[in-house]
Amino acid sequence: MSTDAMTRPTYGNWRRPRRPGLGPLGLLGTVVAFGGLVVVLLASLVSLTAAVVVLVPLALFLGPLALRTADGRNLYQLLAVRIGWIKRKANGSHTYVSGPLSRRPGGRFHPPGLLSRVKMREGRDAYDRPFGVLHHPGRNLYTIVLTCEPDGGSLVDPEQVDIWVAAWGDWLARLSHEPGLRGAQVVVETAPDTGTRLAAEVLPRIVPDAPAAARAVMEEVVQRYPSASSEMHTYIALTYGTGPGPRRAPEDVITDLSMRLPGLLSGLVAAGGGAASPLSAERIAEIVRVAYDPAIAPDVLSTRTQQAGTGVDWEDCGPAAAVETVDAYKHDSGVSRTWMLTLAPRGTVRSSVLRGLLEPAHGTRRKRVSLVYRPIDPATSARIVEADRRAAHFMAGSRRGLVQARASSEMRAAEQTAAEEAAGAGLVEFSLMVTVTVDNEEELQDASITVRNLQASSRILMRPADRMQASAFTCTLPVGLLPWEYTLIPYQLRETL
Repeated sequence: MSTDAMTRPTYGNWRRPRRPGLGPLGLLGTVVAFGGLVVVLLASLVSLTAAVVVLVPLALFLGPLALRTADGRNLYQLLAVRIGWIKRKANGSHTYVSGPLSRRPGGRFHPPGLLSRVKMREGRDAYDRPFGVLHHPGRNLYTIVLTCEPDGGSLVDPEQVDIWVAAWGDWLARLSHEPGLRGAQVVVETAPDTGTRLAAEVLPRIVPDAPAAARAVMEEVVQRYPSASSEMHTYIALTYGTGPGPRRAPEDVITDLSMRLPGLLSGLVAAGGGAASPLSAERIAEIVRVAYDPAIAPDVLSTRTQQAGTGVDWEDCGPAAAVETVDAYKHDSGVSRTWMLTLAPRGTVRSSVLRGLLEPAHGTRRKRVSLVYRPIDPATSARIVEADRRAAHFMAGSRRGLVQARASSEMRAAEQTAAEEAAGAGLVEFSLMVTVTVDNEEELQDASITVRNLQASSRILMRPADRMQASAFTCTLPVGLLPWEYTLIPYQLRETL
């Protein structure tokens, strides 16, 4: 038993991308610093006063670039978030009202914010199953959503878990070879069980002449069992771009996606995903509708059970009213708060490191954990790996004392990453977001304490998405919104800041 415990596999070796440039300045700050020093030296040839006049503005500009938070943001980025919030609040865009009595044309309940321009289409896969396709016309992106029923980790041998993890890593590596794939999103949503499915299965099967004691027992089971159980759903959203060249018709893109679905679904099954299938347009609209109005979840489930469909349309899955505050997002019958990842678990971890975070949280109406992946193509992966390897060797050779141990550890990790990439492994950037929905603002404080305890047990650090709660809430929905695609400054340029 002790030998088996010691040989249990561990995972890790993820590293934050190394920012180019000198220390915390980044590439832009480094270029400005060296250019400014040259100008200061030239000005000093004229007079000391001229050098000081040039040096002071240079220091004032570089100071905010050098001061960074734990998640790597500088003061300019923090200031941009505050200015954006003040601007939205001044023009009233932090509130949203839809429906027949609103000023919006059509009188329908359109989804707000980043989903306002998204269009829903539908196609058929090779097995003639309907699947919904979310079209983001502004950036010409297309998203398909898959659902699966993952096998639990209880009573499963560690060897089988290791096989599942390896298969999942292989599936992620294959995404970097998917033509046109921009990103992937895995959403695990948990909520208290409404008891609708259990009642629909049990109550109709009670015969009229059943004994009174047996009838009472079954009715009590139907009434009390949901209070101690929960429901869990797993969704995978894949977002594709059409790439350079002439703009393709949406019908051609949907046909292309329908031919890719069988291979994607088979990879999920091999990675322990259980029964996997694509989601129809109606099911996607139901998920978004329940996220904005969690109180109608029992009605949606009951209608779907009785009539095999709800008829919810994408144009009517938004909230009737929503208000964004600094630290919360109020929408119909719920109040939500979203956290974003700042530091992944350090060192090696077990396969169950995120189990506590993914399990249902007591006292919450709904909870969504969203893992966002950005696969990197093989050519770019090789350049990144080699650059990190050279930087790690340089830092290990230039440091002394206690810091030498950490530098040596980073060098070994960089060497291992380079070896794995050369052997065919893929390179993926990832992040994590958590959204918790409760009934009112009084319960939000308790939910925050719960999330803080969960992230401590998962060995991660997170921060609230203050002043951008509405956008963060939308990004945790399984609709394929990739945060780096919706920034004012392209992510390629943001990485140099």
